[in-house]
Amino acid sequence: MEKKLICISCPIGCRLTVFKNEVSEIIVTGNLCHRGQIYGTEEYSNPKRIVTAVVKTNSKTVSYAPVKTDKPLAKELIGELLRTLYRTTATVPIRLGGTVIDNFKLTGVNVVFSRTIVE
Repeated sequence: MEKKLICISCPIGCRLTVFKNEVSEIIVTGNLCHRGQIYGTEEYSNPKRIVTAVVKTNSKTVSYAPVKTDKPLAKELIGELLRTLYRTTATVPIRLGGTVIDNFKLTGVNVVFSRTIVE
């Protein structure tokens, strides 16, 4: 199966074509730098994304706190992460960079607060 992608690894935005050849090697074409090769290969074989969301708080003034993953998470785990986050209630005070979830599903990906909230 062939995928058409736009590389986001650098400002050039190369239009990539990625596919597997007869011996199941991933081939990337259209990249103007080595980062396109890496991006195309990873996006084809194991796409990942930074996830941003909100969690409820027990604050009387700020109902929700913004959170994000500290590194990209495999796309197939995003739904499960969001379901977990939407069932979570954070206790104030909340510090920017504080951890909400440590090492989600043993992936090495943490979810951290992206705002400080004090009562």
